[in-house]
Amino acid sequence: MQEAMYYQLHGSDIKCSLCPKKCVIAEGRTGFCRVRKNIGNKLYAQNYAACSSYALDPIEKKPLYHFYPGSLILSLGTWGCNFSCTFCQNWQIAQDSPSTRSLMPERAVEMAKQYGSKGNIGIAYTYSEPSVWYEYVLDTAKAVRQAGLKNVLVTNGFINPAPLQALLPYIDALNIDVKAFNNEFYHTVCAGGLESVKKTVELAVSVCHVEITTLLVPGLNDEVKEIEELAQWLAGVNPNIPLHFSRYFPNHKMDVPPTPKSTMETAKQIASKYLNYIYLGNMSGDGGNTCCPQCSQLVIDRIRFHSYLVDNNKCPQCGNIISIIGEVSF
Repeated sequence: MQEAMYYQLHGSDIKCSLCPKKCVIAEGRTGFCRVRKNIGNKLYAQNYAACSSYALDPIEKKPLYHFYPGSLILSLGTWGCNFSCTFCQNWQIAQDSPSTRSLMPERAVEMAKQYGSKGNIGIAYTYSEPSVWYEYVLDTAKAVRQAGLKNVLVTNGFINPAPLQALLPYIDALNIDVKAFNNEFYHTVCAGGLESVKKTVELAVSVCHVEITTLLVPGLNDEVKEIEELAQWLAGVNPNIPLHFSRYFPNHKMDVPPTPKSTMETAKQIASKYLNYIYLGNMSGDGGNTCCPQCSQLVIDRIRFHSYLVDNNKCPQCGNIISIIGEVSF
């Protein structure tokens, strides 16, 4: 354990200010995330350096398609979450109490360096919600940056502005889950709130590379109007933000039928009216390919793992610059 950041005494209790839930935590109890515990009127992060999962993943698995495409990244996860999504894809570690191993920041950086010969560019904080691993992520991200490597955050975006602003200078890229574009879904399915996530997206885009993922669940967040509003809002932030629509399959406590492929295709058609880069995940086909938004030329083929880009990420047909950060390793 390590003393947590971002909390205040609240009478005889503690008020956590890491995320918008602002849990008031009595002695011996934890907040909603199950991670931050009041012990003797001090708040402790019980999961500091507690690593539940790690793997060397393709960067596209985060998913990040416009950040060093074709590279690998060391992915680390812990336990705990400030959401309780009924469809959680990683509920065994986010909502349960998995076994962990100690992985101090210095050792994590050593591992990242060791994987450098295999194409690793840094560390991604993922699998469970990294914002509830805040103190560890901040310490490790500083060490990773000092080592000349990259930091990636895969997050639900439900974090208060002050801790986010303190962390962002050390983060190179984020994939932020926008679970839906309606508050009812956030409240009833995730126990969260849309407006706080929107603020995170808007703040993060001003500092580093951002991509968005939305899991489309039939009948809950896949209406045409909602998808259009999501795309319009993102386009107002930056039309080059890549948006990943992910196909839902039954998981955890939700038993809704899988998302029809036709719904996925419709979502892409709608969003493409406003955004330049739309991707379809969790389904076969060419939905993961990158095409030039100006002339529709295929520029990155993720089925055949091949890039057609020329002269610093330009389209070979029309010369339009494709919005990509870093080298392409395909």
